[in-house]
Amino acid sequence: MRKLIIQIPCYNEERQLPATLAALPRSVPGFDCVEWLVVDDGSTDRTADVAVGGGVDHVVRLPGNRGLATAFRTGIREALALGADVIVNTDADNQYCADDIPALVLPIVEGRADLVVGARPIDSIAHFSTVKKWLQRLGSGVVRAASNTEVPDAPSGFRALSREAALRINIFDRYTYTLEMIIQAGQKGMHIASVPVRTNPLTRPSRLIRSIPGYVARSMFTILRIFMVYQPLRFFALLGALPFAGGVLLGVRWVWYFVEGAERTRIPSLILAAILLLAGLLLWVVGLLADLQAVNRRILEEVQVDVRRLRLDRHVSGTTRAER
Repeated sequence: MRKLIIQIPCYNEERQLPATLAALPRSVPGFDCVEWLVVDDGSTDRTADVAVGGGVDHVVRLPGNRGLATAFRTGIREALALGADVIVNTDADNQYCADDIPALVLPIVEGRADLVVGARPIDSIAHFSTVKKWLQRLGSGVVRAASNTEVPDAPSGFRALSREAALRINIFDRYTYTLEMIIQAGQKGMHIASVPVRTNPLTRPSRLIRSIPGYVARSMFTILRIFMVYQPLRFFALLGALPFAGGVLLGVRWVWYFVEGAERTRIPSLILAAILLLAGLLLWVVGLLADLQAVNRRILEEVQVDVRRLRLDRHVSGTTRAER
């Protein structure tokens, strides 16, 4: 039996959740079973009760507010334990049009993708300011460069992933999962697709983007950190090239004056050139060491995937025996 689980991370969504649940499908082409999963991220209102009353199949309650990334990660782990073949993530504020879920999962059903990201019509969303639209395009461009993918709407939370992708993805960031997942998937060689999706009218202001500068800073830090983790040699090579180039230029300048027979010795310039050259070389050595460590990390990640797969098989086998 092929199962689709639609997961919804929630934090104080008592008012918005009923409309979101009312729009979710109970049948999707390519699946024998469609179940709903709500992760209550320490809500202080009646979010969990509303979810149960709205017919949600599985509700996971976190003891406190852990953040969107933790709620998403918890939902993925729970969906895998429930035997999901494909997992769809959507927002609790009914931002995304649930009627587009069949189109979202289609590339996975057809075996063309491991991860599918819904691309919103950014330019036509009325409540997006000009600055926000520009930042969305800029951020997506940076993610495409860092991940070697062609995802036009990287911050979109409306996405579907296969069981294999869910087993292999590791979300480290506590702020958001959207950018990190795409960069990881791209660096791990997963097949990523993007499909156009529609959005619904705004129901409440975004809780993730409380400040545009703060969101940009956090997003850039996430991109930089993931780039360091998955491309350490390239990162430190580029970083070390800056002081090394400066040291070379100063060294050539000192040699030029020395050959010309200048009266001043210019020893400070020579010392600075040596410092810059050593700094560049040191950063390159750090890059080599980090690259060797990255090899060990990739091996550990493969071991982790095998352990997750083994645990999942045992859980599914135990559930099957219990049902019999």
